Amino acid sequence: MGGWMEAFRGAVYPWHCDHLGHMTVMHYVGLFDQAGWHVLSALGCGWEAMKARGETFVDARHNIEYKAEQKVGSLIVIDSAAVRVGDKSLTLKHRMRNVETGVLAATSEIVCVYFDMGQRMAKAIPDDLKERIKAKLANV
Repeated sequence: MGGWMEAFRGAVYPWHCDHLGHMTVMHYVGLFDQAGWHVLSALGCGWEAMKARGETFVDARHNIEYKAEQKVGSLIVIDSAAVRVGDKSLTLKHRMRNVETGVLAATSEIVCVYFDMGQRMAKAIPDDLKERIKAKLANV
């Protein structure tokens, strides 16, 4: 992976929608979360690899902008990328589009913190992992 990648593709079902007839906030968050796992895997930080280290990334902040409502039957695709890596954090960006119209539906920026699963606390991203991520950052 270098730059942006397709990280999720799906459809909006009735159970994704609220009484107003459009996809609810909780499902946008869930779909962006699923896309995030694909990006982490492409960066070499998939669940099995991270479990073996006893470390992982955990979400610390979500920022979502809703651009165009998505209704039942909408086909969506999420393109995602790692855009920044710091000492203890990684920032992922996601762009959700309607497949049929091409309209941007929503964007998300998620800041993930590197986390020691045993000590239950943030820690510095190991140098080998940080260098691998840096080589795959997207320009935004």
